[in-house]
Amino acid sequence: MKSFFDKNYQTPLWFIKKGDNPTEDKQSRRRFLKSAAGATAIAALPVVSLSAKQQEQSQIQLSRLRKTDPWLTLDATLMHLLPDSEVSAEPSPSAKSINALAYLYQVMTVQPTEEDEKEFIIKGVGWLNGFAQSQQSKSFVQLSVEQKEVTLREISNSSAGANWLSTLLAYIFEAMLAPPAYGGNPDGIGWQWIEHQGGFPLPEKGQRYFELPARGKTNIQRLATHNISVRNIDIKRNTKA
Repeated sequence: MKSFFDKNYQTPLWFIKKGDNPTEDKQSRRRFLKSAAGATAIAALPVVSLSAKQQEQSQIQLSRLRKTDPWLTLDATLMHLLPDSEVSAEPSPSAKSINALAYLYQVMTVQPTEEDEKEFIIKGVGWLNGFAQSQQSKSFVQLSVEQKEVTLREISNSSAGANWLSTLLAYIFEAMLAPPAYGGNPDGIGWQWIEHQGGFPLPEKGQRYFELPARGKTNIQRLATHNISVRNIDIKRNTKA
């Protein structure tokens, strides 16, 4: 593929498994994000969180990379999909305030994300900039807000473009709803906006998922030992019988 408009593009299996998301206007996107919080959404969130040290290292790495592509264009795209609220009766978070780019970065570098999906996200940056250059003779980040809107609406008319935007919207959604320990939703800003109470206990240092494998392994070993003991008892009983 050389662009979003390649007629040979077929929706990949990883995308079909993840499901679809709307690529509508900004207010519709906000309504979607605000109304979508619930048990089903929370259950779909990732299971790998970052320690404070890992998050700090990730932020340092991203601060160097965000000024160059693909992160420069991804940041601009995320901010356009969920921009700062300039005029709104109800204050709402933006992609920046929920750390959407940082969340996407750790999804691409830490989370067990499929390689095909990561490749699709990165290639999409090149296709977006290629289309922007062909239409406006500028890269996407150099376009005005109006030009960005037109450009994204144009690529959303293609299957690949719609899938690419839906993928980014899905990660905005996750960044807003996941516990802060996962890299997004700092201080629960996304929860506050949708008036959602995060589940308890929330992940804390020493209790986050990535810190639990040793305990999990121990529990599995105990369970296995217990099962073996039970089986031995049953065998002895059957022998006596």
